[in-house]
Amino acid sequence: MKIAVVLFDRFTALDAIGPYETLGRLPDADLVFVAEERGPVRTDTGTLALVADKTLAEVPHPDIVVVPGGPGQTPQMENETLLAWLRTADGASTWTTSVCTGSLLLAAAGLLDGRRATSHWLALDFLKQFGARPTGERVVVDGKYVTAAGVSSGIDMGLTLLGRIAGDEHAQAVQLLTEYDPQPPYDAGSPQKAPAHLVEEFRSKSRFILT
Repeated sequence: MKIAVVLFDRFTALDAIGPYETLGRLPDADLVFVAEERGPVRTDTGTLALVADKTLAEVPHPDIVVVPGGPGQTPQMENETLLAWLRTADGASTWTTSVCTGSLLLAAAGLLDGRRATSHWLALDFLKQFGARPTGERVVVDGKYVTAAGVSSGIDMGLTLLGRIAGDEHAQAVQLLTEYDPQPPYDAGSPQKAPAHLVEEFRSKSRFILT
């Protein structure tokens, strides 16, 4: 099963690595990082890079598409090379997925029109501009489209899809072996739970700006 994880300048590392660590454990997984050009692609911090071993053109019809988000997503909203590839890949994919603001790229490509979808909580409202139906759920499955909320939820998305493809026990085994048993020191992982002043601070200076 060919899995293509899309990279672009200033993507968020965990958006890509979470699905890599989970979906990459499918029994017949052939996972590849793809970008417009082969070579290292820098994350949003600039201190880490992942290597795209294939170009988008070299992997036109993956079985699973994974689109991460990150601050570099904004300029990609008008990158017709990427958007056209997403449409082509989606035409033959079994599953088309995203993490964080990667759902905005799927939406900009016209793939989420009328569909339920999620994204980072700071970006949810932008989905409406592209005809999607935003929901604050952590993982949303609508047909073959699986979208995950912010950053860490890509792990949940990968496990959800693992269960659908390879069965619950296989997904549980991957969760066990990766020891994914979240016990955070703070209960502040969503805008409903975090201190209100923090939520307002980040809303006021949101980096997810499309205009």
